[in-house]
Amino acid sequence: MAKVDLVQYLINRHKECLKPCPEPGPIITLSREMGCSGTQVAQMLVNELNYRYEFKSGDTWRWVGKEEIQNAAAHALNLPPEEINYVMEARKKTMMDDILQSFSSKYYKSDRIIRKTVKEVIRSIACNGRVVILGRGGVAITRDISRSLHINLEAPLEWRALRIAEKMQIDPKEAEAFVLSVDKQREEFRDYFGGKNTDYTRFDISFNSMTLTVREIVDVVIKAIEIRKFIY
Repeated sequence: MAKVDLVQYLINRHKECLKPCPEPGPIITLSREMGCSGTQVAQMLVNELNYRYEFKSGDTWRWVGKEEIQNAAAHALNLPPEEINYVMEARKKTMMDDILQSFSSKYYKSDRIIRKTVKEVIRSIACNGRVVILGRGGVAITRDISRSLHINLEAPLEWRALRIAEKMQIDPKEAEAFVLSVDKQREEFRDYFGGKNTDYTRFDISFNSMTLTVREIVDVVIKAIEIRKFIY
């Protein structure tokens, strides 16, 4: 499915699934520390599921990330996507910023309304099932869904910082600070929806991306969802 079609699909699902689903899922959420190969795992996992299994309904697995979720939420709010980017990056406005924007922008929506819409969009995606949700607090938002598996990718800080330093061509110390900053943003995003230090932000399986290949991680995840009977 092309990316533009996927965005439109999410918009439609958001409209259709605001009411509770009779049996949401199956879904896989994929969280990762900065510097781990989240996108590669999501892509290979979806490709392998669709290659190995033929689903009677004709529906295939797909994955969604920040861009698709942000565009669908912005459309639902009648906002330009860039207006809600700060929420997707787990940043917060000051009270003064919020007051000034409420008077100066025709696109103004409060943090609470934006975050509520983001949550509804992710729940709508989960409602239809057969999806891998990459990041965006997916574990906290969908933890109550019985047909769900929540994966985390982690690795030692030094290893991740070296990867980012090489990729971005920056100093290792600068890369380490950047990695820690992004890790904190992602944790705050999960905590916002699930609460700090609660079971709603715990993962089912964590993988060490330094020692395991993308292929090995994907094979283990597929075996886990076979055991839990997500494949049908």
